[in-house]
Amino acid sequence: MSITTKDKEKIFEKFGSSSKDSGSVFSQIALFTSKIKLLTEHLKSNRKDFNTQRSLQIMVGKRRKLLDYLKSKDIIKYRELIKTLKLRR
Repeated sequence: MSITTKDKEKIFEKFGSSSKDSGSVFSQIALFTSKIKLLTEHLKSNRKDFNTQRSLQIMVGKRRKLLDYLKSKDIIKYRELIKTLKLRR
């Protein structure tokens, strides 16, 4: 149910400047998105797991704040990231 370090490195390599770039906004948003997808799949089969549901809501809020920050700084890169991650907004 967790993301492995190899998966994280792939995400950072694709969206960051290197495989160790975990601090950029792009890589953080991509990491949150992959975690949100995993938790959503978990909640489809475990509907009464309220702790996971709360964690999912917190993660969505953090991703939303990062997306708002990116939108205020660079709208073009924001739109590109939304397209590549296939997010609704």
